[in-house]
Amino acid sequence: MGLLGAFFVSFAVVVNGFHVPHANIKRQVSQLRSSYDFVIVGGGTSGLTVADRLTEAFPSKNVLVVEYGDVKQFTPGTFDPPTTWANPLHPEYAPFFVFFPIPSPDVKNKTGFVGAGQTVGGSSATNGQFFDRGSRYDYDSWAEAAGPGYEAWNWRGLFPYFKKSVTFHPPSAALVQKHGYTWDISAYGGSTPIHASFPPFQWEDREILWNTWKDLGLKPSRECAAGEKEGICFVPTSQHPVTAKRSHAGLAHYADVVASRPNYDLLVRHQGIRVIYPNGLQSGPPTVEVKSLLDSHVFNITATAEVVLAAGSLHTPTILQRSGIGPAGFLQSAGIPVVLDLPGVGSNLHDHSGPFAVTWNYTNPGNFSEIPERMDTDPAYLADSIAGFSENPARGPYTLGLANTAIYVSLPKLAPNHQAIVNRIRQIANDGSASSYLPAEYRTNPDMIRGYKAQLLAIANKLANPKAPSLETPWATGTSLQAFLLHPLSRGTVRLNLNDHLAQPILDYRTGSNPVDFDIHLAHVKFLRQLVNTPTMQQYGAVEVAPGPGVQSDADLVEFIKDQMTVSFQHPSGTAALLPKNKGGVVGPGLKVHDTAGLRVVDMSILSVNIGGHLSSTAYAVGEKAAAIIIEEWTVTGKGKGKAKAKARR
Repeated sequence: MGLLGAFFVSFAVVVNGFHVPHANIKRQVSQLRSSYDFVIVGGGTSGLTVADRLTEAFPSKNVLVVEYGDVKQFTPGTFDPPTTWANPLHPEYAPFFVFFPIPSPDVKNKTGFVGAGQTVGGSSATNGQFFDRGSRYDYDSWAEAAGPGYEAWNWRGLFPYFKKSVTFHPPSAALVQKHGYTWDISAYGGSTPIHASFPPFQWEDREILWNTWKDLGLKPSRECAAGEKEGICFVPTSQHPVTAKRSHAGLAHYADVVASRPNYDLLVRHQGIRVIYPNGLQSGPPTVEVKSLLDSHVFNITATAEVVLAAGSLHTPTILQRSGIGPAGFLQSAGIPVVLDLPGVGSNLHDHSGPFAVTWNYTNPGNFSEIPERMDTDPAYLADSIAGFSENPARGPYTLGLANTAIYVSLPKLAPNHQAIVNRIRQIANDGSASSYLPAEYRTNPDMIRGYKAQLLAIANKLANPKAPSLETPWATGTSLQAFLLHPLSRGTVRLNLNDHLAQPILDYRTGSNPVDFDIHLAHVKFLRQLVNTPTMQQYGAVEVAPGPGVQSDADLVEFIKDQMTVSFQHPSGTAALLPKNKGGVVGPGLKVHDTAGLRVVDMSILSVNIGGHLSSTAYAVGEKAAAIIIEEWTVTGKGKGKAKAKARR
């Protein structure tokens, strides 16, 4: 596997300490209050964002966060000492769930690896720290797929919360001179202690590909986080600008604020089992049933205002399924009484995937001294790199993470046959044949078919747009590149394990089940293969190794793509989609679960259509917007206290 493959397929992690008042951390039922106003199940990126905002806005209301994991003393960054570039994992600090989806027959039964954060801070404490946003067209597609009433979830509706959710630190003039960094400060403007910055270090051979992309007609973008995202991008890293340590929700939305919040409790090492409506779905907020992972004790927690599910795309749907909220047929097969037939729960699973598209060698590699291999061959260089990371400010290779540059290319700019691909998507959506690519249990469900059609048409419109990226390829160094399929058409499922409902769920990615995905993969690979023939690459004597001269026909390239496929780039989404109920949706525009009272979902499971980027910054923005919605509702109804503060935060 290539170096960037290790980055995006792993959940690496680095030393960063929590300084948490232990009185707020709860580990057993006897430490809890008799009831809470708000109960949030999931102490990850979005959940902690909501908890922070609610405890600040309503100081007289109590908030409990229930988290499966624990507070970790260490939350290692993507690439921190003592790892080397070729081995970027910190297994001793690995607070994440590991899933192996069932084999996908359309990609030669590949299964892959999927991870999710299992610690306070969730995946923001374990991810690759690639802190980009999607383009405006990604978020506009949410509103487009959902239809009337969902307009607030377009780019214009989310952009203020992107700005609010992060503090961007511009680089120094010296770094700008050295690395050419560009940005637009108007894309930012928040004061939240989620830090984003550009690293002080770059590998010297990064410039080879930068110039190669320009040879291929791509243009550097001044800022790729302001809605337009086409071309060559600098991407911020979620790390502190001075220490280069990971910045994540467990710090910024818990440890750094909880000392002054007597109304904020955190229950760790407990699994959210289900929600219970003893008096019917409209009776108010449900009770939350949880299980201690320390002694297996099961008990209920009472919420008087709302329950917020923020357990992520892979666990939120299973909590709902255990609650009897989900596809009736599956619930019956699992022996769970049906409380609400909501077929979208655990459906619509999709993720970014893609192959190692091209690998090459240099016959005239140039004279670069700052390259990753030196960490393995020069002990003095490695020692200095480790020492540099501990300095203040930090310096050297370990401040880089693994990458902060990428290309984002639209289908019209990379594929001569782009219109034929778009037309094919529209045709299968409109003639109904696309339903045959859905999981079997949904092929005759009119709501699921209607929702899938809406998603496909929204994706087709994006793929036809020369400003909306279809391909992402990140890089920092090296001689191999991956091709991220940003808008997959294939859909899978997340289901309870029928043998043990409390075990980790079963993921069926169904990668490549919609064959048009391979048309797009093929276009991506053909575009990236051109790089070895550019003037810049020829200057270094580049020779393609893979796919190789023997792989030329489309049929052979598709086989190569299947052989090289990475099933997941760790961005699962869509399993509790933000869509109307008659389109297979799970939550409405206020993120309330359809046909229920006092129950919302606030995590990446709401994404009906995945974005053209990594999910962390979007998870923060969704959390911020959700908190604003909740605060507004409870303030307007007169049920909230601390109203002046609530209004000041919006």
